[in-house]
Amino acid sequence: MRNEPDQHDEPGELVVVTGMTGAGRSTAAKELEDLGFFVVDNLPPQLVPDVVRLVDDSRGRRQPVAVVVDVRSGSFFASLQEILAQDRTGRRTTLLFLEATDEVLVRRQEAARRPHPLQEGGRLLDGLRRERQVMAPLRGDADVVIDTSNLNVHQLTDKVAEAFGTENSTSLKATVVSFGFKYGIPVDADLVADMRFLPNPHWVPELRHLSGRDSAVASYVKERPEAEEFLQQYVGLIQTVVEGYLREGKRFMTIAVGCTGGKHRSVAMTEEIAARLRERGLDARPMHRDLGRE
Repeated sequence: MRNEPDQHDEPGELVVVTGMTGAGRSTAAKELEDLGFFVVDNLPPQLVPDVVRLVDDSRGRRQPVAVVVDVRSGSFFASLQEILAQDRTGRRTTLLFLEATDEVLVRRQEAARRPHPLQEGGRLLDGLRRERQVMAPLRGDADVVIDTSNLNVHQLTDKVAEAFGTENSTSLKATVVSFGFKYGIPVDADLVADMRFLPNPHWVPELRHLSGRDSAVASYVKERPEAEEFLQQYVGLIQTVVEGYLREGKRFMTIAVGCTGGKHRSVAMTEEIAARLRERGLDARPMHRDLGRE
């Protein structure tokens, strides 16, 4: 959770929402509005500083602002990157990037019965390919990336609320997410760890139906000497990365921990990694992407 600013005149946060068409920008914007942000949708990037000045004059500098910009803006790429790089708004700025797989985006666009803005009379996939090329630099610079491929509306709003619900500019928020390699690596992962070097509880009959959240499975996984050695070294590595992220002004980290199916080893180790990070004073939250999928 974010703490309120200590200084009375500290300006509120500016969140720039962007990402792929159909990935959930409107849903994210609505949730930010519910969280108290002044939200402007479909804004040309050149007007972002002007909107911030208008909000400063009419609502005060502490009013948080969110703007939604997308590829339909003519000078989208150059203008937005320039604004973010030069800090022309005078506010702490967070770039939120929403994305999803092509398969999901195609399904959503077809359900909405709307052409892609870069389709140019061709296939929908051609428009998505062009959009990914334009968006690639912003995707790399994003402070927060949310992959909405497997999220419903409520899950997406929960993620936005978790990231922007309160102010805390001095600490880093880490999400430790378990996953199954057979379902694919999370695209928003900053770090990826592979737990398939550990014995698989799936082959133990009395453990197969349980998950890594059950104490029997957790003990089976964590009591291995190699598991403890990994935990000690990996948590120390994460701490080093966290310190570097904070020096570079990054406040969000996603740590993906995988095993074959995302049910046993990765779940147990995700819970343990998050717990050890919290012991070190880090805001760490475990999530389990594929638990219950089998």
